[in-house]
Amino acid sequence: MVSRSFFNRDISWLSFNQCVLAEAGKEAVPLMERIRFLSIYSSNLDEFYRVRMPTIMALQKIEKVKDNSGVYSQATEIINKQQNQYGEILNHSIIPALKKQGLNLIYNEQIPAGLLTAAEDYFFTQVAGFLQPKRLSPNDDYFPKNNQLYILAIVQFQAGDEEMFLINIPSGDVSRFFKIKTNETYILFLEDIIKLNLHRLFPAAVSIAAYNIKITRDAEMNLEDEYDTNLLKKIEKQLAKRDFGLATRFLYQPGIPLRNLQAVIQGLNLSKASAVEGGTYHNLKDLAQLPVDRSIDSYPEWPALPSFENEFNGRTLLARIIEEDRMIHTPYQSYGPVLRFFNEAAIDNTVEEIYTTLYRVASDSKIVNALISAAKNGKKVVVMVELKARFDEANNIKWAKKMKSAGVRILYSNNTIKVHAKIALIKRNDPQAPYIGLLATGNLNENTARFYTDHILLTAHQPLLAEMDELFTFLKKRKKPETENVISFKHLLIAQFNLHARFLELIDREIAYAKQGIPAGITIKLNNLEEEVLIGKLYEASDAGVKIKLIVRSVCRLVPGVPGQSGNITVKRIVDRYLEHGRVFIFDNNGDPDIFMGSADWMNRNIYRRIEVCFPVYAPRIKEQLAQLLALQWSDNVQAISIDHALSNLPVKSEPPVVRSQEAVYNFLSKIYKPVT
Repeated sequence: MVSRSFFNRDISWLSFNQCVLAEAGKEAVPLMERIRFLSIYSSNLDEFYRVRMPTIMALQKIEKVKDNSGVYSQATEIINKQQNQYGEILNHSIIPALKKQGLNLIYNEQIPAGLLTAAEDYFFTQVAGFLQPKRLSPNDDYFPKNNQLYILAIVQFQAGDEEMFLINIPSGDVSRFFKIKTNETYILFLEDIIKLNLHRLFPAAVSIAAYNIKITRDAEMNLEDEYDTNLLKKIEKQLAKRDFGLATRFLYQPGIPLRNLQAVIQGLNLSKASAVEGGTYHNLKDLAQLPVDRSIDSYPEWPALPSFENEFNGRTLLARIIEEDRMIHTPYQSYGPVLRFFNEAAIDNTVEEIYTTLYRVASDSKIVNALISAAKNGKKVVVMVELKARFDEANNIKWAKKMKSAGVRILYSNNTIKVHAKIALIKRNDPQAPYIGLLATGNLNENTARFYTDHILLTAHQPLLAEMDELFTFLKKRKKPETENVISFKHLLIAQFNLHARFLELIDREIAYAKQGIPAGITIKLNNLEEEVLIGKLYEASDAGVKIKLIVRSVCRLVPGVPGQSGNITVKRIVDRYLEHGRVFIFDNNGDPDIFMGSADWMNRNIYRRIEVCFPVYAPRIKEQLAQLLALQWSDNVQAISIDHALSNLPVKSEPPVVRSQEAVYNFLSKIYKPVT
């Protein structure tokens, strides 16, 4: 059997986060957006330590995979280099650029004397009441919260005694930044204001040394082995103790004396965490909250385009969908038709039943409110709510309870099946068009739709939607599919049913064309590419002569450009003002392309442990439009980078014409869907 090589998943993800950091370092990117990229990088890294580092640390301890082939040390080395780069960008580029705008961010320096009175007044009026100093003792069971900022105060008292205290930095209750306007504008960090006033907390102290620290904890919920049907209560119980998980990173400000550092590690039970010497400040994801005018230097506004070429002329959206399939490309186009889809269904007398899946729900969801109204209007409403959507469980539970009290039938996934599909189905008392459906690549969430690039198909294709009806019937049973009793899907590609096998067949067809000397090609856009069987099939296709273009935003385990393995495969990433999120699959099929879209990345969890839905695009006009959009993205020579066989992020050769794909997509769509004036 031919040996195949694969990138490590976590090292690949760190390579993606490097692209995010690189945007912060680009002088050509507007200043406020560079600060936003610093914030995103920091937030991403926190999640990496909460979600991925526990697995890496566990594998390191397993004898058979000693150090997980060096992944732990390699990841740590990469992160340290990135953190140094982060500091360089912030200190030598961002802060000077802010100063040119008349904004003085006091960073790693003493608060100017002229601001001390205002800072002290702010401390007493806004901050002091939230402070809860905690003396550290060897046998204490004090448990610092996950990602909470603390000051470690080493206090020398008159009697010569030294004691250590942890003081919470209440950035969740008080703004992390305090802006003072004099003849210039100054911005102070909350922790610097607290440090300035520590003598108020310890009036008997002879000296006080203060250092910022932060502890990051494991966020995995480990529900796989639980089989109690009352999953809702278990999720709520897990949520209550999530922030008390295993510490994976102890981040501390440089300069802490070694004896004190070791005492903190021992006293707070941090010996198993990665002890990382960082900068003075932590949780720099808060930079996104800097109290500055966001219009100072940001991206030019791109107003959302209409989602239809012309007005409805008094007709309903549902009637327009019955006439022909429609597709919406967010955030370039308005999300309004998605909201209108549910709102019309809630009041339309022909609509009898509504089914949908909800994975990440907006905190103020208009979609959920429409579903509640539909139920109160006498319609049968069935909603599959995914309770295990990481970090969104509490919000999903809140909405699920509210819907249930309004008469919506709520289906909760159990521990053996996780529903990640983004679909909705309307059933009507119309024999000509009993079904109208919505299928999307992204969550039914009007908030994330403003900055995630996704595609939403509105269709009345009856055979396809009849299969969606079958899927919802299956979901009501909430039972993992048995191989001897699998539903037959001819249109939809459903994970754990036919999705994996169908994608393999589509790749095999391109291989067969290539072996006959017929030009063959595959273009795929994904968030993550991990699953080895599908990657292996792409390697086989490459070796057969199939030209393969991959746009993979984040994790990519496929190693491109290796002769005899992946010589015909090119991989690109695009990081820009919007988060690339859509999943699109194009198989050339000898000049008659098959195009699929959907919720499924090619990851083990998506293929084997979730219910995902990918769907064909049949309308020729939409197929042509999608092909053009993907071609624009592939042509990007401004924001795109190529990944080589060493996992390096290489700039794409910038040859005329200059193409920045997100801008090009907006301009392309604006010629079709002209803005309302």
